[in-house]
Amino acid sequence: MNETMTREEALALLKKYNKESFHLQHAFTVEAVMRWFAKELGYETEENFWGLAGLLHDIDFEQYPEQHCIKADELLREANVSEELIHAVCSHGYGICSEVEPVHQMEKILFATDELTGLIGAAARMRPSRSCKDMELSSLKKKFKDKRFAAGCSRDIIRKGAENLGWELDELLSKTLQAMSSCEDMISEEVKEL
Repeated sequence: MNETMTREEALALLKKYNKESFHLQHAFTVEAVMRWFAKELGYETEENFWGLAGLLHDIDFEQYPEQHCIKADELLREANVSEELIHAVCSHGYGICSEVEPVHQMEKILFATDELTGLIGAAARMRPSRSCKDMELSSLKKKFKDKRFAAGCSRDIIRKGAENLGWELDELLSKTLQAMSSCEDMISEEVKEL
């Protein structure tokens, strides 16, 4: 998987359709998590592609929430983004707002971690440290089991994501928590620059 688009071009495209810091922070988080997984799983040569898919995955959500993943296809085509990247971005909403199935390992990771990064982020904001760096897996699992906590983060999608990867839920939770911990400071700096 290769993408000729640079991160700077992708970021400019993202900011064209997204202005709210919450949405931009989520995009930065998913991008960083995807880059972490690319390196962790032996896809270093595809790290940029994985990161761009994470950065652009919700490109249409702020302005077109009712057409999420459908409008993304159109916006990305207008920007001459590759078919591979369009497929990856649209596959993260499979079964919810998209019929594009995640096939590649990267697409399955994006599908599995999108909702989970939101849950971890919400759990971090509740901690005295306001950080996920000192969060234990057991603490995250308690938040995961509490259906009232971050109710907008679908546990079913997270479970299905783990299943699609052939992983136990704990493995997905643990790795995503590790990924978010490793990039938390970098994302905080990037958000400050908005």
